[in-house]
Amino acid sequence: MTTTDEIKIDIALVSRLIAAQFPQWGHLPISPVAWDGWDNRTFHLGDRMKVRLPSAEGYVAQVEKEHRWLPRLAPLLPLAIPMPLAMGRPDFGYPWPWSVYGWIDGETAAVERIADLTSFATELGRFLVALQRVDATDGPLAGEHNFFRGGSLAVYDAETRKTIAAVAGEIDAGEAAGVWEAALASTWQGPPVWVHGDIAVGNLLVKEGVLRAIIDFGSSGVGDPACDLVIAWTFLRGESREAFRAVVRADSATWARARGWALWKALITFERNGRSHPAERSPREVIAEVMAEHRRGGG
Repeated sequence: MTTTDEIKIDIALVSRLIAAQFPQWGHLPISPVAWDGWDNRTFHLGDRMKVRLPSAEGYVAQVEKEHRWLPRLAPLLPLAIPMPLAMGRPDFGYPWPWSVYGWIDGETAAVERIADLTSFATELGRFLVALQRVDATDGPLAGEHNFFRGGSLAVYDAETRKTIAAVAGEIDAGEAAGVWEAALASTWQGPPVWVHGDIAVGNLLVKEGVLRAIIDFGSSGVGDPACDLVIAWTFLRGESREAFRAVVRADSATWARARGWALWKALITFERNGRSHPAERSPREVIAEVMAEHRRGGG
């Protein structure tokens, strides 16, 4: 699979692409964003736009998906989401389609930037409820395009059990396995609903202490909403976590599956010595949180 190890995605490339394909914007300055994600390389285009280029072949399907669905979702949601303005084509050695979006003002979520964490959690929950209420007919079912977000956790069963065994000397492997098996014990019984697929602090924008926008719908799709609840352990805590759960009305089975999603991501990040977003708990802390809640019978 072609990756950015083989392709240099930088200001020079973006400048050439914009000048050749969208000359009306060719005079605008281009600069990298402060916090870049994993799936795309993102650049400011002037003051009111951004350019996003997939960083590997596995993320390419997200481009057309976002251009198709975000304009339909936006009017039905209570917070701002990205609005695609133009789709670029491969050129200058860059092999995939890419996008120009409108810029949304705000800073990525962090405890010190939020006026009231419980209110923040409540607003985030309301956004997810509104997203789940959007008609999911013909929406993209969970699959490789979104790394099975909204799909069955069983897809990651072998990987999770292998990772638990690999880190058994550093965590309670039996307890981690119990969390995972509880997550696998149920499936979503409702109709497929829209999921964002990556509700993480890097994709939540705050302004003046309040949640204002949700960005990066590359992992979106339709299916089981449990995957969108992981932030309950990676960022929320105590009263804010309880407020979030109350708004999304997660029953014990859905909450257990959400813990499974949180455990899976934390385990693979921990085992690879990966880093979480600076505003989130470390993978080790997330593992401890989900195991402690499971031990208490928090279903």
